[in-house]
Parts: sequence; structure tokens; C-alpha cells
Amino acid sequence: MEQLLSFISTNWLNLLAMFWFLACFKGYNAYTRKRARDTYCLASLMHQYRLQWMTHMLSREVRIADTTVIANLERSVSFFASSTMLILAGLMTVLGSTEKVIDVVGDIPFAGHATKAEWELKLLLLIGLFIYAFFKFTWSLRQYGFTSVMIGGAPMPEDGSTEQEHKAHANRLAVMSSMAANNFNLGLRTYYFSMAVLGWFINPWLFMALTAGVVFILYRREFKSSTLRQLVISKTD
Repeated sequence: MEQLLSFISTNWLNLLAMFWFLACFKGYNAYTRKRARDTYCLASLMHQYRLQWMTHMLSREVRIADTTVIANLERSVSFFASSTMLILAGLMTVLGSTEKVIDVVGDIPFAGHATKAEWELKLLLLIGLFIYAFFKFTWSLRQYGFTSVMIGGAPMPEDGSTEQEHKAHANRLAVMSSMAANNFNLGLRTYYFSMAVLGWFINPWLFMALTAGVVFILYRREFKSSTLRQLVISKTD
């Protein structure tokens, strides 16, 4: 018990910074999922556009353009998944030469002193974040693949499907493509938060400030951006 209290008293600032980061990271993800159900945001509006897209797709006999769009989206996700693997390889390399990195960062003004164990924990946090991003990107990639298969198996206009069947199939396609896009968005969001973690190597207060800044930037882009306003205008026109 005394050792635990001693550890907390010695590392209270780093523990506070870690708690603040995890609260912002998990809290913002939960907040966006809840808000997307009952308010205009990029995720909710893009789902409506996907539903409109899939409804129109089912009325077309030639669907080459639709599969080409899915392929372009898959390439974007694949690029980030590959980049994440390269970043993980770089972080593992840095983990093996921590002492050299500590000496370099120690020359930065306002950089706090940190032990080798603390640096390794910070690097492990970054590694954990990019592993999380990699799984999100690869799952998004698979979901886009499922969407392609669903488009390939979609009924043709001459099949005589009822309007109810038509709407149900379009909705399933829109939901699957939105799931893929949401996982891709979670991977990108993890990249943003990983940038904030870099501030932890300099100072815990800077780390917390950057984390709050990332939340503000993400909120502005997803709920208050000019892009969102244009999507709303286009949807209501």
C-alpha cells in the first residue's frame, strides 16, 4: 500500500495526464455516437447520402461507377492501414533506443525530466493507439469488401422486386458502407489523438492541452464546419 501511495505521489501529474487523455478519447467517441442519432453531423448526413446513393444504384442496370467508387474508398483505407504498419515499425525501433531519444528531447526547452521506464510507457501508449487504428482500418477495408459483394448481389431493376424489398436492400447497403466509413473515421481520429501524445514526451501539461485541442478541432469539423453546412444545404435544397 505504501509503495502504491508513493508511486501515485511521485507520478500524479503523469497519471492525471493519462486519465485526461483516456477520458477525452473514449468520451468523445461516445459523444459523437450519441449525437449522430439525433442531430446533424458529418456521420449522420453522409449516411443519408449513402442511402440515397444505394437507392439510385438499385435502379441502374450498369453499376460499374458504383463499384469504382467503392474501390477508390478501399484504396484510401488501404493506404492508411499500410502507413500504420510503417509507423508501428518505427515506434518499435525507437523503443529499442530509448536512451538516445531521451538525450535528444532533454535539450528541448520546458521538456520535463523522465526516466527510461516512463518513456517506454509513453511509447507503449502510442504503439497501442496505432494498433487500435490498424484494426479499425483493416475492419473498414473488409466492410467495404462486403459492400462490394452486396452490390454485386443486389437485385436488378427487371427482377421485379417490390418497393419494400427495394428499400430494405438499399438500407442494408447504406448501413454496411456507413459502418465501413465509421471505422475508417475512428482510425483517423486515433491519428489525431496520437499527435497529442507526442506532447507528453515534452511536458504532461502540454499533453493535456493538446488533447483538449484535438477534441475541439474534431468537434468543430464534425458538428460546426463549413463542410457540414454545405452538406445540409445540399440535402435540404
